[in-house]
Amino acid sequence: MVAVKPISVVIVCGTRPEAIKLAPVYLQLQQRPENFAVTMIVTAQHRELLDQMLTVFDIEPDIDLDIMAPRQSLAHITTHALEGVQQALQQMQPDLVMVQGDTTTTFATSLAAYYQQIKVAHVEAGLRTEDKFSPFPEEINRRLTGVLADFHFAATAQARDNLLAEGVVADHIFVTGNPVVDALDYIRQRQPSLAGGEFEWIERTPGRLLLVTAHRRENWGVPFTRICMALRQIVAQHRDLTMIYPVHPNPAVRQAAHELLDGVDRIVLCQPPDYLTFVAIMTRTDLIITDSGGIQEEAPALGIPVLVIREKTERPEGIAAGTARLVGTQTETIVAEADRLLTSPSAYAEMASGKCPYGDGQAARRICDALEYLWGRREQRPDEFGLDVRPK
Repeated sequence: MVAVKPISVVIVCGTRPEAIKLAPVYLQLQQRPENFAVTMIVTAQHRELLDQMLTVFDIEPDIDLDIMAPRQSLAHITTHALEGVQQALQQMQPDLVMVQGDTTTTFATSLAAYYQQIKVAHVEAGLRTEDKFSPFPEEINRRLTGVLADFHFAATAQARDNLLAEGVVADHIFVTGNPVVDALDYIRQRQPSLAGGEFEWIERTPGRLLLVTAHRRENWGVPFTRICMALRQIVAQHRDLTMIYPVHPNPAVRQAAHELLDGVDRIVLCQPPDYLTFVAIMTRTDLIITDSGGIQEEAPALGIPVLVIREKTERPEGIAAGTARLVGTQTETIVAEADRLLTSPSAYAEMASGKCPYGDGQAARRICDALEYLWGRREQRPDEFGLDVRPK
């Protein structure tokens, strides 16, 4: 009997969100050595935050392009990632390159694979706002990746429908759920604790905790100032509330955040913690205000109401499920929506009890099952998240 050669898969990531969502897939592929040989390349588009995440999942990348530069531009990230990944792929010639989401690394990697005529699998495919500048540059990154990709792993039925509307072949789309829920389950099983660490003070702090993350480019400048003014007002109006804001290392964000929020009573600015610690903080949190994409998915899985400080979101499922609310960047609106949740137990309970629409912790397994199906290693198309009827 002739042995079947494993499918060679190269996973490429450059940022913390990519690592969070691709780590469960990487680990699942490793558990199937008879069918997969997996390699990881990192661009280190975000050096420190990426390294934190890989350490949490005990992953050592095979190739580190280390492209990060001080005050790097989008053009710098794109060109250096493109050149570095292409050189690696020329030598490796894998069967498949896997990318995630909407970063500049994701688009540049997909283009590099296309230039080498290597198939591309896109995890978290099909998210859309229909506005190329919101979020910027993520909306265009994911659209261009969608054009270049051969296989599309959509988190939800809505994302699948977006791809179908753009002419993607139904047989190449798989609704898997989002592996961020897998990652969250993986961390929670380790029972992360704040005891004995930098954030132990949170456990001793009386009252309620507000967690904030804000870093998106489209919110820089005037919108960010309005957001910070809202945060100051929210904390001032609710004397039992302490706010923690892990500030993104981008200098533009860090400088503005410290100028506007430093020294305000019960507002704590800090370095971004590792993911174990961040999950422990989230589980202690009463309310989240964020412009992050991943947290819009994580908060519903934890039963925490989340206010999304953006004008548009590519994750409408959380809004429809009532687990998230899109509040924009106007100071008055943010304050009013936060006040509603902090003063009305019924409004809070309604959001906190909503069902997470983004996954069930089985996304990585479904993605690997789909790859085996596509390469003829299994006969039946795998089950799909949230779908009663599989697409024809």
